[in-house]
Amino acid sequence: MASMDAIDRSEPDHSQPSSSRNPASSARTRPVPLCVDMDGTLLNTDSLIECVFALIKDWRALFAMVGWLLKGKAHLKQQLALHARLDPALLPYNTGLLTWLHGQKRLGRRLILATAADHVIADAVARHLRIFDEVIASDGVNNLRGTAKAEAIDRHLGGQPYAYAGNDFSDLEIWRHADSAVLVNAPKSVCKAAAEVTQIEAHVDDRAPWTRALLKALRPHQWVKNILVFVPIVTASALFDLAAWGDALLMFVAFCCTASAIYMINDLTDLAADRQHHRKRNRPFASGALPLYHGPIVAPGLLLLGGALAALAGAFGVVVLYAVCSILYSFKLKSMALVDLFMLAALYTIRLFGGGEASGYPVSLWLLGFSSFVFLSLAIVKRVAELMALPPENKGKPAGRGYRAGDLDILRLMGVASSFTSCLVLALYVQSDLALGLNALDALYWAIVPLMLFWQCRLWLATSRGKMHDDPIVFAAKDPVSWVVCGAVFAIVAIAHLPV
Repeated sequence: MASMDAIDRSEPDHSQPSSSRNPASSARTRPVPLCVDMDGTLLNTDSLIECVFALIKDWRALFAMVGWLLKGKAHLKQQLALHARLDPALLPYNTGLLTWLHGQKRLGRRLILATAADHVIADAVARHLRIFDEVIASDGVNNLRGTAKAEAIDRHLGGQPYAYAGNDFSDLEIWRHADSAVLVNAPKSVCKAAAEVTQIEAHVDDRAPWTRALLKALRPHQWVKNILVFVPIVTASALFDLAAWGDALLMFVAFCCTASAIYMINDLTDLAADRQHHRKRNRPFASGALPLYHGPIVAPGLLLLGGALAALAGAFGVVVLYAVCSILYSFKLKSMALVDLFMLAALYTIRLFGGGEASGYPVSLWLLGFSSFVFLSLAIVKRVAELMALPPENKGKPAGRGYRAGDLDILRLMGVASSFTSCLVLALYVQSDLALGLNALDALYWAIVPLMLFWQCRLWLATSRGKMHDDPIVFAAKDPVSWVVCGAVFAIVAIAHLPV
């Protein structure tokens, strides 16, 4: 069979082919066609699941899917493909396999894309890659999976011997009919089963373990935002109420679980937009590092766990409100100019309410006023950073957002004004009758005002210089100066509570 050296990362040096025989030598004696599976093999994703998540934001599509499925899975695939219109240029391809296939093409081997996906998607992928001679795919009537695909290949080739590249147990039936197998990122159990029914031509295994990708998909670096649940305890001068800290800690974990679930849902429903972003394209689902089916399994579990922990802390309703608002934001509101900014600010504020509800120290109107302006400013920082980082191919408009590059000036103005207004509210509180007399050293609170103003001005300066991560909280978590400011504020609060 025609073949160049395959990549086999199961070998110690990760560079040598793991063919059961020499492919180059076989090419001279038996040049059979190579049929290549698409989902999970050529693509590091599943096109059917991609189509579902591309349409899931439209509630009308959910009802339509039920009707399509009643007419058969092949019809469902066809309608999903027609309505989703996946862009083949954005799909995550198996680069190791593509390199290997290009080598086969140069050697003159006949390449056939043989997939259970619908012809609409398969033809688009074949046109994009320009290495396949023919396409065998489902057609709205026949669902070419397993035995049906093996029969379709036999008919197409007229009984001629062929090799087949696949990745899972559904491909075993094809391998039983094939002359040889190319195993692509296949589990050990699949490799063993394939070896029992045909000879192995080559292995291509270049995918990293999904466990690390799953952890990355949870975005643990974003959990720093949930520290906001402890703020009501600090502002209520209850630093030594251990029971309140324990309940707030439960809420912290509840928000971490819920937020991670929402991040996964957001990533699944925003695949195309993420793949057009210079950094978000590396997210686990968008890049294909994590199979899409993990999302519908893990996200509901995290939501249930977050709700259970919030119920233990006595703030179940707050977490439900946070989840509902987050899902609304992910599905619709983030594409609406200005509405998205106020919703982002609200999601920060809900964390404060959650901490106050769990700890027994409700959020005061002063804290609400101050935090609302701070969080609005941070939300605007996020959007300004995204607009400034737009690549030329986006033509001044980020995918999935309601802004364009020309909005930068007015957004900066609104954001800086929000920063200064927040510090004005803080100054008024420090001087108010409510704050005066709380502690013997309450005059120290005045030092917090310039510290907060300095910190926010620093964020805006970093944004103006193009150094801002598109999430200011993540930027602050990695910024030593932000940690110094945070430590100074906490020290001021602690010293103000010292007995005199």
